[in-house]
Amino acid sequence: MTAAHDGAAHRGSPLRPLIALPQRFSATASALRYEAVVTARALSAAVLRAGGEPFMMHPGPPREAAGRLARCDGVLLPGGGDVAPHLYDSGAEVHDRVYDVDAEQDAFDVAVARHALSSGLPLLAICRGLQVVNVALGGTLRQDMGGERADHRHRVHRVALAAGSAVAAAMDPAAGAGSGREVEVSCYHHQCADRLGEGLSVTGRAEDGTVEALELPGRRAWFAAVQWHPEDTALTDPAQQGLFDALIDACGDRLPSSAAAGRLP
Repeated sequence: MTAAHDGAAHRGSPLRPLIALPQRFSATASALRYEAVVTARALSAAVLRAGGEPFMMHPGPPREAAGRLARCDGVLLPGGGDVAPHLYDSGAEVHDRVYDVDAEQDAFDVAVARHALSSGLPLLAICRGLQVVNVALGGTLRQDMGGERADHRHRVHRVALAAGSAVAAAMDPAAGAGSGREVEVSCYHHQCADRLGEGLSVTGRAEDGTVEALELPGRRAWFAAVQWHPEDTALTDPAQQGLFDALIDACGDRLPSSAAAGRLP
């Protein structure tokens, strides 16, 4: 573990902010005989490196999301399967490349996104997470970006970040938010944001114009949504790890000054 990524110790606090990380349903998993709920190891590791405590949250009834999040200091909405098209376009015909739609997963993720945004919880949304936030705020998605030649599956490409954005500041703390920049990102998606949800602003685009980062200007609590997968290279790329560090830093401001029961050092 590098000096830049030595977890809670380098932030001067023995407490690890509790980060809600909704799990994903999986039909199979190694060594298990039945269906599973899973979290990408690279995601939870990036949270841990940043000084957070990953809370693997099992999807459940949407009405319980707010109560279950009450004990958490922040939220990380991860990638996963496609969001059901009827959630953003009731009359849409489902594209034949839409996959892994799960109504229970969708309902819970949307409820988590809405509560995090309304309650002021720091929030980092990744890939599907960005799409969930956009839908939760009334936006729409492109069901497919135009086939294998147009989508961003198994792609590494450059993204231009807007000066003044939270994403730019997180990925280059020394330069600060006042400086825009280009970053190289690892992507895996065939859908993307189309019409933006209420209040959202584009702060990152790929060369082909695809929306790659969204933010909510004026929101007091820290929030960033990225269409790429920063966890893919966060172990070796400080810029990508910086997104997780920024989330944990924002959550640290919510920690009590005295010892917190149940928090792991």
